[in-house]
Amino acid sequence: MRRVVVTGMGMACPLGLGVEHVWQRLINAESGIGAIQAFDTKDLPCKVAGQVPAGVKSEHRLDLSEWIPVKDIKKMDRFIHLALVAAAEAVEDSGWAPESDDEKCATGVMIGSGIGGLQTIYDASIQVHEGRARRLSPFFIPSALINLASGHVSIKYGFKGPNHSAVTACATGVHAVGDAARLIMWGDADVMVAGGAEAAVCELGIAGFCASRALSTGFNDRPSKASRPWDKDRDGFVMGEGAGVLVLEEYEHARQRGAKIYAEVAGYGMSGDAYHITAPAEGHDGAVRSMRAALHNGRVAPEQIRYVNAHGTSTPLGDDLELEAVEKVFGAAANGLAMSSTKSAIGHLLGAAGAVEAVFSILAVRDGVAPPTLNLEAPSRESVIDRVANTAQERKIDCALSNSFGFGGTNASIIFRRV
Repeated sequence: MRRVVVTGMGMACPLGLGVEHVWQRLINAESGIGAIQAFDTKDLPCKVAGQVPAGVKSEHRLDLSEWIPVKDIKKMDRFIHLALVAAAEAVEDSGWAPESDDEKCATGVMIGSGIGGLQTIYDASIQVHEGRARRLSPFFIPSALINLASGHVSIKYGFKGPNHSAVTACATGVHAVGDAARLIMWGDADVMVAGGAEAAVCELGIAGFCASRALSTGFNDRPSKASRPWDKDRDGFVMGEGAGVLVLEEYEHARQRGAKIYAEVAGYGMSGDAYHITAPAEGHDGAVRSMRAALHNGRVAPEQIRYVNAHGTSTPLGDDLELEAVEKVFGAAANGLAMSSTKSAIGHLLGAAGAVEAVFSILAVRDGVAPPTLNLEAPSRESVIDRVANTAQERKIDCALSNSFGFGGTNASIIFRRV
């Protein structure tokens, strides 16, 4: 089986644009969560979210006109905008610029989303309801389709290899990266641009998750305190938006062209709960099997993993079940294991979460730093696992595991290893 490495990374998230900028803010324990600015929240119980900051590129903020031709901006939903921004950084970072047709045909794209063009669909439905169906934009459908994130990146760069998307709710980002790695392992591509993008911080998105009582509502006056994984006062997750994109490459291909290598994709596992549409079963057996599958796939022993980037959404049920699952998988190796939830700083990016958190896991390996779990003041459950409360920790980390779990009982775990 061919080895797969990471040679490029890109990101747009509530802490800003750019992998290194975001990473420094993250390990400095800064929060990107604030009051919702994009729409009126007076009728909504949740009034906070993680939003990509607007501004100029030089300040690591987003002005779409600096990234996408103005004439094209309205032809795409915001999740596609964010995918293009993250992909641009990742591709440039990788230094991969295929010129021959063979090279382009060996380069593919797999960028997924959990929800896709929600705001675009909402706006179009209002237009139809108001009797203006004949005035719908001809770009309505392609601007909302999830696979068009991959499509636009493919078209922009001329990448003619596998053009695919994962759509597995909050596990999408990990599934996209893991599945793309397997395409390389099996020889369907030499290079894959992979990740996730989401832009569901809109009135319909917030209202929908409020209706399911999933969002935090008790910290509207203190937004940066709202996402608090494992803390006894947590009351739901905080929605975030953004995109994370990785350039994956066959090891020998990367080595021969002298590419910088961040880490190797060492293991990937998946499972299904077959239990409930939103809630994990007691003991979180699906998470246990997903992590064990990743360890088995990569021939990695639990004691080799020294950092886990948890799914850790800040929900009353899910956090402690994941903690229990990690304890079960790691056994004696759980003692002193570092595990944190970076959603405490940026919120839950849904389909983009796993890809963004994959980047954080790779940087934890590169720099020997476990990023903090913000707002962990009084754990609801004790554990031998160090959840890196509030302050980043320097540690020797040669292998890191990242978890993502989604509605419908879909679970994914991925392992990155120092090369």
